[in-house]
Amino acid sequence: MDYINSTPAADGFRMPAEFERHQGCIMIWPERPGSWAYGAKAAKKAFAQIASVISESEQVYMIVSEGRKEEAAKILKLEKTDEVLVVIFRVIPNNDEGKFADKQRKELEIAEKMFLHLLQKDYVIHNTNQIINQGTRFAPYQIVIGIIGIAALIELTRRCVGLPILFVAGFFLIYALAVGLTNPAFWGRVKFLVRNLFYTKEGIFSTPVNVCSKYIVVFIIFGAFLERTGISNFFIQLANCIAGKYAGGPAKVAVISSALCGMVSGSSVGNTVTTGSVTIPMMKDTGYKPEFAGAVEAASSTGGQIMPPIMGAAAFLMADFVGVPYSNIIVRAILPALLYFTGIFISVHLEAKKLGLSGIPKEKLPVFKLLIRKIYLLLPLVMLVIWVSGNYMTMQKAASYAIVLSVIVSLFDKENRISVTKCIDALEAGGRGVISVAVACGVAGIISGSITMTGLANDLINGIISVANGKLIIALLLTMLCCIVLGMGVPTTANYCIMAATCAPILVRMGVPTLAAHFFVFYFGIVADITPPVALAAYAGSAIAKANPMKTAFTASKLAIAVFIVPYVFCFNPAMLLIDTTPLKVVQIFITSLIGVFGLSSSLEGFLSVKMSVPVRVLMAAGGLMLIDPSLMTDVVGILLIVGCCVWQTAQKKKTA
Repeated sequence: MDYINSTPAADGFRMPAEFERHQGCIMIWPERPGSWAYGAKAAKKAFAQIASVISESEQVYMIVSEGRKEEAAKILKLEKTDEVLVVIFRVIPNNDEGKFADKQRKELEIAEKMFLHLLQKDYVIHNTNQIINQGTRFAPYQIVIGIIGIAALIELTRRCVGLPILFVAGFFLIYALAVGLTNPAFWGRVKFLVRNLFYTKEGIFSTPVNVCSKYIVVFIIFGAFLERTGISNFFIQLANCIAGKYAGGPAKVAVISSALCGMVSGSSVGNTVTTGSVTIPMMKDTGYKPEFAGAVEAASSTGGQIMPPIMGAAAFLMADFVGVPYSNIIVRAILPALLYFTGIFISVHLEAKKLGLSGIPKEKLPVFKLLIRKIYLLLPLVMLVIWVSGNYMTMQKAASYAIVLSVIVSLFDKENRISVTKCIDALEAGGRGVISVAVACGVAGIISGSITMTGLANDLINGIISVANGKLIIALLLTMLCCIVLGMGVPTTANYCIMAATCAPILVRMGVPTLAAHFFVFYFGIVADITPPVALAAYAGSAIAKANPMKTAFTASKLAIAVFIVPYVFCFNPAMLLIDTTPLKVVQIFITSLIGVFGLSSSLEGFLSVKMSVPVRVLMAAGGLMLIDPSLMTDVVGILLIVGCCVWQTAQKKKTA
């Protein structure tokens, strides 16, 4: 790297020529890297320069606010005035009304503008060859750029995703700097950490971000277009036609509509708010308690993340991690998803019978003959699955065609016709969704990178295997606890990335098939959305139902009992995931699992034909748990216990009649 041909300043500093003036900010670095004395001088000078950057940013902000792009470009010395659009985006104030005082918001805006100047020209992209060729020899100014980039990602995450995932990332970063890395010098540990997280494919720019840019982006935009065709309302109305007239109809509508909406949404909180705003008031009006109504919607919406084909965008990540086609993932996810929603459906039915609730009056139900005319709304989704599963085209091309098809089918419905305005709105909504997912993927890269470079993943794997002592059930229980704790408050995509890096290898080492291991950790990472104390979906449902959040979370966990059972089933018997099996074996495992879910759901509900006594509830639960094991003996005993309890309940009902 060439240096400025001039006499070094009195303070002993000089800088690379290409960084003499980088986007209005002079980058300086110590002549002797690693020297704390020179580092202190560099920091002092850097802060003076950053102050000038902030002052310059304030000028840009004022000019951009007045719409004078050319003057802003002149100040920033940008090559194209169109680049100011990036500035406009970045200097938009942080509109977190009620969360931060004006002074705090102003400080955050200034910080954003500083990040803009320091990283405006995409340093990593424009200096790729240099970064690759220099190996591990990174100058202090490069480490500073990396730190600023990581800090910018953290701030974006706070705004777009929330604090829980930052607590997890902060823990692993602190662990890496304080304990995990072995370099005795603190600056050496910082340099190693930043280099791996920011300049390699083992950190921020690892598999999650790569998959997000290749697949997830276009599918999120497709989901935004599909929602504007009115498909969510169609799903709710269809669910009303199917189950609305039966006992506890609104709750069953919530289960079915959430399952259907989850096929295109994949966000537990978003799904809860979308369908819950309709179904939760209906459930309360029917007679369900507010806590139960919010819990039904939260549990059902969380299941949307395991419902093919989108699966909260984790299906794309899983395909990349496991190395199998995306079509294989969505096909193998069907049976477990059906069992999950069947378990919730059984629980809400038994609750309705226990409370003596009726369904929705027939006159308030939609007319099926009129509703079925809108069946064409499913065409984009059906064609997407056909194109992808049949390997007719790439996933990106299939999603792009599905977007065009969504616009075409919307033309047949005057109320939901996608006009130019709606098209722009869909692109905006898709872009906003992409931001949240991409930021979460970046932070997931920080977490997985910190775990990998410190060897913490190996320590965790070896520790659990040692405690399990060859017992798979113990390893599964400990892995489940790790997944629930690490997944609290973390978005689906980031959640799965963390689980895949830390927990899935444990089960693979214990002999569980790779795909089954990844499904196991994915399921228990997702269940954190309804598991106290950080149950985001349950809290969203409780807000709509005006119920106690913690009671809603516990009730949702009880309703979602299937998600605590099904993963054990496909780890003990991978036939559930269509792995090395026959059709007859698949039917057998599905039926026995369904009976087991029925036994556990009715036991937790405490009602079948009449109210259950404690011994009967214990026997029903025992029978359900025994059906987890695929052996013939446990299946026979479990079925006999459940059938016996059902016969006893029927006899008790006849006595009280």
